[in-house]
Amino acid sequence: MRASVHSLLSMKFKSFSSLVTAAVAVAAATLFTAAKDAASAPKPVLRVDASPVSDGRAGVVTTYADIIAPSQKAVVSVYSTKIVRERIPMDPMMREFFFGNNVPERESKQEGLGSGVIVSPDGYILTNNHVVEGADELNVLLPDSQHEYKAKVIGTDPQTDIAVIKIEADHLPTVTLADSDKLRVGDVVFAIGNPLDIGETVTMGIVSATGRKNLGLLDNVAGYEDFIQTDAAINPGNSGGALIDAKGRLVGINSAIYTNTKTNIGIGFAIPVNLAAGIMQSLIETGKVSRGYLGVMAESVTPDLAEQLGVGKDTKGVVITDVRPDSPAARAGLKRDDVITAIDGKAVGVAEDFRLFVAEQPPGHPMTIKFIRDGKEKTIVATLGKLGNQVTQDELIPGVTVVKLTPDKRRQLNIDDSVNGLLITNIDDSSPYSDRLVEGAVIVEINRTPVSDVASAQQLIVPGDNLFLVYYQGVYHFLRIVVKQ
Repeated sequence: MRASVHSLLSMKFKSFSSLVTAAVAVAAATLFTAAKDAASAPKPVLRVDASPVSDGRAGVVTTYADIIAPSQKAVVSVYSTKIVRERIPMDPMMREFFFGNNVPERESKQEGLGSGVIVSPDGYILTNNHVVEGADELNVLLPDSQHEYKAKVIGTDPQTDIAVIKIEADHLPTVTLADSDKLRVGDVVFAIGNPLDIGETVTMGIVSATGRKNLGLLDNVAGYEDFIQTDAAINPGNSGGALIDAKGRLVGINSAIYTNTKTNIGIGFAIPVNLAAGIMQSLIETGKVSRGYLGVMAESVTPDLAEQLGVGKDTKGVVITDVRPDSPAARAGLKRDDVITAIDGKAVGVAEDFRLFVAEQPPGHPMTIKFIRDGKEKTIVATLGKLGNQVTQDELIPGVTVVKLTPDKRRQLNIDDSVNGLLITNIDDSSPYSDRLVEGAVIVEINRTPVSDVASAQQLIVPGDNLFLVYYQGVYHFLRIVVKQ
């Protein structure tokens, strides 16, 4: 049985009267969205300790109780309720005869459970987007089990699975934020949350890996993956809870597990707190996340590609395959075949790093880019634009996200070995092509030319009529796709 990645809120909803026993993902409902008020909200005062967790001299440790206790007080349970309406099933003839188009509906309540972390004394709480997604009501229970509050959603960011909610309270216990960039494999960490609604629980493990990408957790929203991996036990209900280090500081927000049993097998993932805190500040200040836009297409530099490009075979970075006209990159002087090795002093390892580094910065940020051109190292500064209506690096046409069809995706979707092309992983509801294309389909040809990567496929698209050959559920279809100029 093939293992799979699961959000920690993948659970069966029970009726309103049932005991909540597993975690469920639920996103910000209009009832609680406070984006209108967020722009004027004061920034929360955060406690930050950026020093390394260890000085390198390990001693004998017999307990972590005194370190964990303060952090436990800042981890809460988040209960969500969603009202679901569905038509009552009945014989079509009876339905038409008795009700016509006014088919009766029945209403039920779905309940979900997650965790959250208090980051400011006045009630700002970090959690996962999938904990609050679609919720009609949110309640936060403090770890003392005596104080429960209604919560409102300040903002959500599905592309990182981060959400900020707030309760009306003062003098709340908070966690101290660490510098998650300083985490090392082998560092001791603790996961705190409310698994299966049994009550606040602490589990212990180590950092198994950092910078985990390409897990497919956020493929449906063209998200940004940069997870901390840990073997500290994470189970349904832990979503949105704290991952803390051996100094009791917050290093991550627990988000997902990789399993073939739907329970923990020692492979859990948390969103680094550096990423989460940046998203949180933007959500509190403006109610949304504005990401930087550079305007290039790029791919990872492999040893073979490095030799072809005339750079050292050990060179790490990304090579630019296309530069958008009149983009920040074009105005700064970047060109196709430039090999970018660092951004703002951070080494660029692979294309996923590059995409995340750019998106993490706000529009208007002067980004220092180190690159190699014709064998010589150069540095330029590009002022980032705003990522918005442009077709992004993973978009073929506006709102349609695609990836190259890989062997893993082929096996997952049971796609025949003879089929090659670009797999549609996400279609925004607002996309003008949502009624023509479908997630899980493979675009095989564009205008009678086979496609194998996003960059070359985008070059094939022309304003006006385009002919797509699409493979879906064992059948090939020709589709007319009209692209606006």
